[in-house]
Amino acid sequence: MTRTPAATVPGAVHPSTPLDPDAAISVRGLVRRYGDRNAVDGVDLDIRRGEIFALLGPNGAGKTTTVEILEGHRRRDGGEVRVLGVDPATGDRRWKSDIGIVLQSGAGDSQLSCLELLRAQAAYFPDPRDPAEVLDLVGLTEKAGARGRTLSGGQRRRLDVALGIVGRPRLLFLDEPTTGFDPEARRQFWSLIRSLRELGTTMLLTTHYLDEAEELADRVGVITRGRLVEVAVPAELGGRGTAPAVVHWTEDGARRSAETATPTAFVAELAARFPGEVPDLAVARPTLEDVYLRMIGEPE
Repeated sequence: MTRTPAATVPGAVHPSTPLDPDAAISVRGLVRRYGDRNAVDGVDLDIRRGEIFALLGPNGAGKTTTVEILEGHRRRDGGEVRVLGVDPATGDRRWKSDIGIVLQSGAGDSQLSCLELLRAQAAYFPDPRDPAEVLDLVGLTEKAGARGRTLSGGQRRRLDVALGIVGRPRLLFLDEPTTGFDPEARRQFWSLIRSLRELGTTMLLTTHYLDEAEELADRVGVITRGRLVEVAVPAELGGRGTAPAVVHWTEDGARRSAETATPTAFVAELAARFPGEVPDLAVARPTLEDVYLRMIGEPE
């Protein structure tokens, strides 16, 4: 199988660059095979300590496999990986205590109360957070005595996060954390994630919600067909920051549009043609969703 050289991937780490000992996650040439297919095909990546990194990609792109290797739950067939300075394939109990994982399905159907669940989880860690303080952090203090199965969807995800952070992890994996949330619950959850970043927690987020990645992530990486296509801050992914703008307006009863690299000057020229406001004026650059769909080469 012929691979695109990593040096051609925007924002990628060059494969000849040594693993970064200061990074929370450092990966070089990661490969995972299933039969004759490379599900992960030479991924090179560094994730800084204290940042929120969003890994984006369609189903079957290698996203979940990559994350499971980083978590130590799946073996790799090639490459080097260090997570918090340790090879996850040989991570010991102390290393595992520094990792928090929030899966898509959690303890929401438990017969135990929220506080009981957190106390049981905390007992596995050498230096856990106080369960009552964790409930307060995730906004569930009033639900301390409520059983998991009685919580709403948003409250259950908050409980999942509480279970993921009670061990005081330095690195937190969040798998599709707001799937099924209504808009208000999603924004409340985003506030929780920001508060965790303020505590210094590094987070690797997977999500299909592009607005979520743009709102939360310091940087995003797009993976498709097992390869990392680009790594960048959301505003610059896929050339968004320098992409031409599209100006829309109505003139002579018809909707018109024009693409321009200098939208301010174009709008000024346009305004000179009208006695007042330019009818139905709108100026837009490519959205994160626009560039993401172009990068993966298929509709989601």
